[in-house]
Amino acid sequence: MMSKGKGAILAGFVAALVLSPTVQAADIKDRNLKIAAVLQTDSPYVIAAQKLADLIREKSGGKIKARVYAGGSLGGDVTVISSLQGGTIEMTMVSAGLLSGLSKEFILFSQPLLFDESKEAYAVLDGPVGKKFLDLLPPKGLIGLGWWEYGHHNLTNSRRPVTKLKDIQGLKIRVQQIAVVIDAFNALGANAVPMPFPEVYTALETKTVDGQANTFASILTTKFNEVQKYVSTTRHIYDPIVVLFSKKAWDGLSNDERKIIQDAVAEVTPSQRQLNQETEVRALEELKTKGMIVAEFPPEERERMRTRLKPVREKYEKAGDSAMAEQLNAEIEKVRGVPSK
Repeated sequence: MMSKGKGAILAGFVAALVLSPTVQAADIKDRNLKIAAVLQTDSPYVIAAQKLADLIREKSGGKIKARVYAGGSLGGDVTVISSLQGGTIEMTMVSAGLLSGLSKEFILFSQPLLFDESKEAYAVLDGPVGKKFLDLLPPKGLIGLGWWEYGHHNLTNSRRPVTKLKDIQGLKIRVQQIAVVIDAFNALGANAVPMPFPEVYTALETKTVDGQANTFASILTTKFNEVQKYVSTTRHIYDPIVVLFSKKAWDGLSNDERKIIQDAVAEVTPSQRQLNQETEVRALEELKTKGMIVAEFPPEERERMRTRLKPVREKYEKAGDSAMAEQLNAEIEKVRGVPSK
């Protein structure tokens, strides 16, 4: 009969054999990573973040343990980005436009009516133009690992259905802390109120603001439908998400550890996007069943919006780097099949 000691040694030996040879030979240390997210645990990108954490642990043979902190528990996006730069948080996912305070070029992604469809965004972000933007981040203390999707923003409010451009006038709208978004809503006749995301529900509940703009999934998961009566299908901004890692922490990783994290992000990306698309469809239907009134914003009103916002677009194309704006727009036109000039 085998002794307990020998049995434990054998069990450990067998467990080591189960690990892939690559993991055994790789330079991987025991590490704990914090992944910060401002949305709740049932939002598509937080679900994907948890899948990412699980995959990192699996690919590292259990050595790299990543924990997701959802619901803004580690702070709003601006605070978290600063924490990444300082190395106290290792990872997060943020709207691309929020990086414009660090690198002006990212303001281009917050331009209204930039991407009409998600497939346009995927083609651009996964190509050379998307890489050029990520390459701007290391000098700012951040590493860009890839592009996820937040989706198209739609306008909600507690006062009236918005079916025409003129219906936006006079509404107090909470907006992201991004200059182009602030200017865009002011140009549409609204009163734009920049505010960190964790504060929005209370502001809507107390009528400090009349409305806000977000994806259907976020409206549902944050329960904005409890304090907002109307949602309009404006689809005025497509919001890409940048998957970020702290450069300070990244510099302390081995090449093997970096590859594990990079491969995990690449593997999760398609499923995150698919989940987001499916969730948007389901979320809209659920918002209807919960009593939210859906106001259709027709194509001709979107074109009026596009015309009204042309000066804002031109202003921020110059501010965000005219050359980058030209490359970005050229890639979008290529995807749409627009002949080159």
